[in-house]
Amino acid sequence: MDLPLAPRESDHGSAFPLGAATTLAELAEDPHPRLALLRAHEPVSWLPELGGWLVTRRDLALGVMRDAATFTVDDPRFSTAQVVGPSMLSLDGDEHTRHRGPFAAPFRPREVHDGFAAFIERESDRLIAALEAAGAGELRSAFAGPLAVAVVTEALGLVGIDAVTVLSWYDSIVRSVSDITAGHAAGPDGAAAYAQLRAAVEATVADQGAPSLLVSAARQLDLPEVASNAAVLMFGGIETTEAMITNALLHLLPRPDQLALVRGDAGLLDGAIEESLRLEPGAALVDRYATRDTVLGPAAIRQGDAVTVSLAGANRDPAVFPDPDRFDVRRENAGLQLAFAHGPHHCIAAHLARLETSIALQHLLERLPGLRLDQDFPTTPYGLVFRKPPTLHVLWDSPA
Repeated sequence: MDLPLAPRESDHGSAFPLGAATTLAELAEDPHPRLALLRAHEPVSWLPELGGWLVTRRDLALGVMRDAATFTVDDPRFSTAQVVGPSMLSLDGDEHTRHRGPFAAPFRPREVHDGFAAFIERESDRLIAALEAAGAGELRSAFAGPLAVAVVTEALGLVGIDAVTVLSWYDSIVRSVSDITAGHAAGPDGAAAYAQLRAAVEATVADQGAPSLLVSAARQLDLPEVASNAAVLMFGGIETTEAMITNALLHLLPRPDQLALVRGDAGLLDGAIEESLRLEPGAALVDRYATRDTVLGPAAIRQGDAVTVSLAGANRDPAVFPDPDRFDVRRENAGLQLAFAHGPHHCIAAHLARLETSIALQHLLERLPGLRLDQDFPTTPYGLVFRKPPTLHVLWDSPA
């Protein structure tokens, strides 16, 4: 069957008027009203500012992420690969399997619990102990970020690298990836940070003095390949978990009824985390590129077109999630959220991120009585690609 011709680039605006009126600034600041309009009227829409298609309906998003043969990550435009080189995140098929395989074992559910639960407990308690007496704090920088850095450093087995250094690398790499996705030229900081990370990976592999995931991976991959995948795991692990913790607190703390449910039934904590992931996934977008002409929903996609999946849009699809803007810790199907993507590029460390967030929230709620948002510092999630509140100021009832 012949495919209908896609509109020429100059015609996209008239063919997809809502997309033509959509700005990246709007998607970074408060995307959900616009995403709802697109999902209802243009579920695959051409966005001139994005230079590609945006997919906002859940069924279509799943179709894109499942079909790596038609919608690939393996393209020179893929932003992460421009900063750190080819990795499991930017390859498909056999090469993707080759890069991902050496890192998979420690992130299986049983191995995650056995290998990391005690460490996460200790780190959570250590960070909370430093805060307890103050009665006030900013939890993104003083808790969520440091915890995520400590866990990912432990997971990778980096030798002789402190958390401050890892966090500085992460900030620079994520900033470069975000700039490229937004159509800007990345500054030199991301490349410099990656060069330092690569040197640390090479030193760790050369050391061989302690068990390390990097040393194990180096038995199957070349050193540059180990380094690029370490970078992906590092910034993915930090970004995902920092966002999960802060976004969950931002959803839970201002809703006394939902917070009371979680305090009264610890089993609902996992539901609160899934619901928070649904409402505000830490990674809002994932990029793909069409390998052939194809039809996706109402759009005729041409070979080479950029196709960006809005995980944030898919996660509020009312066809799957009734009353989709409501935060409900007892929502039965919250686990259908797509915050960790889907298909061959489903987040390799999703189980670790969930365990880390669950332990972190449990300890915060237990050890900081009366934990609540500080109304003097209002905040909301922000970001085009990676979304979380810039700060999260809270108060609690400190001991007399």
